[in-house]
Amino acid sequence: MTIQAYLRNDGRKGIRNIVAVTYLVECAHHVAREITYPNRDSGAHLIGFPGCFPNAYSFKMLERLCTHPNVGAVLLVSLGCEGFDKGRLLEAIRASGRPAKLLVIQDAGGTRSSVAEGQAWVSQTLAQLQNTPRVEMAIDELVVGTICGGSDATSGLTANPAMGRAFDFLVERNATCIFEETGELIGMEHWMAERAQNPALGREIVNTVAKAAKYYAIYGHASIGPGNADGGLTTIEEKSLGAYAKSGQSVISGIIKPGDVPVAGGLYLLDVVPDGEARFGFPNISDNAEIAELIACGSHLTLFSTGRGSVVGSALAPVIKVCANPDTYKRMAGDMDVDAGRILEGRATLDDVGREIYDLILRVANGEPTKSEALGHQEFILTYKSFEPLGPACFPSAA
Repeated sequence: MTIQAYLRNDGRKGIRNIVAVTYLVECAHHVAREITYPNRDSGAHLIGFPGCFPNAYSFKMLERLCTHPNVGAVLLVSLGCEGFDKGRLLEAIRASGRPAKLLVIQDAGGTRSSVAEGQAWVSQTLAQLQNTPRVEMAIDELVVGTICGGSDATSGLTANPAMGRAFDFLVERNATCIFEETGELIGMEHWMAERAQNPALGREIVNTVAKAAKYYAIYGHASIGPGNADGGLTTIEEKSLGAYAKSGQSVISGIIKPGDVPVAGGLYLLDVVPDGEARFGFPNISDNAEIAELIACGSHLTLFSTGRGSVVGSALAPVIKVCANPDTYKRMAGDMDVDAGRILEGRATLDDVGREIYDLILRVANGEPTKSEALGHQEFILTYKSFEPLGPACFPSAA
């Protein structure tokens, strides 16, 4: 299949052509939402940062998201007195070649006038984006993330390993694949270390998971929740084995942190647990926080496995839902893209479903909407975190 993508000035290619309406403080959220709503079916997506004081992580996240290949233009919505460095973000977006506008509510005259001005700009810009050049995109230019949510006892048996198969198919073709949730990989670090590109990276993988274990111990929290237990998962060991399965069997090429974009194809572990002392609360407050971090690392789309049944999608990048449990699929087929529960019923093998996921990735990359896209899901969340720069052992392909 030939993928027809949107060419950006920086040479990257996107699979969607979105206007990102971006609020820079919670006080601007309502205005930004009102601007977005009339155009949400035409390609306007709402993202933003609720905090009032600056944070390097949140700035890096919004910079990467606003210059993501799927984004064609950006409207920044500011109250005017928040601490976010709106001028620097505006400059970064314009430097990427994207149309961008800063709307300051206090200067524009308040809510009604700001909404009217913003809606007019978004409508005009969406029309202009229809002229964005389309070019062929190779599989080795794709970046795909993976996450699991609403897991149950079937997730690690069907959907997660099937997504791992799809990852292996992609890595064979030098695409970039990113898996994460280091807090859900506790106990699997030595298995991952054996798959590392070199011993130094293997040691870093062990250290990364140890950091997650320490963080969770401080907060008295593990990644297994009441819903997981209700679905038949009894221990963190079971959940870790399932989470690990979605990484496939390929060599691990590096560790990245939110906003770090791999420079070469391969399989990467995304470390989402903050560095330093534990001071920002739970590192993964919802699945959508992790999806946003995957997108900030360049993911064109995300694979999402669920056994209990999650309905969320995402702003900016499509989400492909892979349902692990056949009973859940029957109840919630309208929200699910792939029925991996057929493996339990003997109607398909892991390779069959892995190939189905792979083929669907290519179709979605070529414009086919996922179920969550068709339903209008655009969930997004961003809060405070802090990360230290990567060491050279974490990212061998950058050398």
